[in-house]
Amino acid sequence: MRAAYIEELGSADVIRYGEIAAPRPGPTDVLVNVLATTVNPVDTFVRSGLFPTHVSFPFVVGRDLVGTVAEAGPGVAGFRTGDRVWCNSLGHGGRQGAAAERAVVAADRLYHLPEGADPYAAVAVFHPAATAYLALFVHGRLSAGETVLVAGAAGHVGSALVTMAARAGARVLATAGARDAPYCAELGASEVFDYRDPELTERIRGAAPAGLDLCLDTAGVNDLETTVDLLARRGRVVLLAGARTRPVLPAGSLYMNDRSVVGFVISHATCDELAEAAAYINDLVARGALCPRGVECLPLAAAADAHARIERGELRGRRIVLRTDLTGP
Repeated sequence: MRAAYIEELGSADVIRYGEIAAPRPGPTDVLVNVLATTVNPVDTFVRSGLFPTHVSFPFVVGRDLVGTVAEAGPGVAGFRTGDRVWCNSLGHGGRQGAAAERAVVAADRLYHLPEGADPYAAVAVFHPAATAYLALFVHGRLSAGETVLVAGAAGHVGSALVTMAARAGARVLATAGARDAPYCAELGASEVFDYRDPELTERIRGAAPAGLDLCLDTAGVNDLETTVDLLARRGRVVLLAGARTRPVLPAGSLYMNDRSVVGFVISHATCDELAEAAAYINDLVARGALCPRGVECLPLAAAADAHARIERGELRGRRIVLRTDLTGP
């Protein structure tokens, strides 16, 4: 089969596109004919070695896929040949990735694609949406009526956070660039602040005088010295970006007010947590309530270029979708 793969860790130019041996499913696996995959920042972390995980070479890159069932192992129930399916947890922990014409997926990591869903739009939201779900509800313990701050609200994860928090009955405050304020408001943010505003902290404090119940910074700035003091009693901060940051932690303000800071990456989510997120996401996708802001479709052969463009920060507001049915360099 054709695949985008690496034979060593390194920069984007270590990605090769060519023929490798097709995988075979085990008794509890499903072989999927891949329609499309996408590229996430975490894919670049794994490829470069920034996020250490077991890989066996040649290693197919990529987390997410949409496709159709080609074959199910004898121990698999619930999937039949031709079913449209998706997954967002390949390419980590010893699992080969999704950027190939075929992929093997453990049955407990595979989900049905909602009827009528555009597979190329859907694959663009699965990873950021699952990240948002787990950050809000599993690690952030969000409840209706709470006040949530989403920093970087116009991004892929940020927009999913705003959408889900608002639908859960939270009051959502957001930071974004000034030109993205209308978009964030459409998603459900009650107030949007320009992240460049020199008075940003005081504006947030004024909007939430009783304090923030939950704060999520998708931009990875992680200014805990400021953020912790904005929290309500028992307020929470969920760290989900900024791998290289080393913030100051105001310990006294934290423990004297029962506040907490927790870090999480979707790569360590359990299969049960991922399935819970998938059910929620499928409902939103089926309702048309979760859509990518922009999609750029490219051939699978463009995987190396896609990785490089993400690392250069060139994809503002857009997601790259790599399709197996497109040809080109």
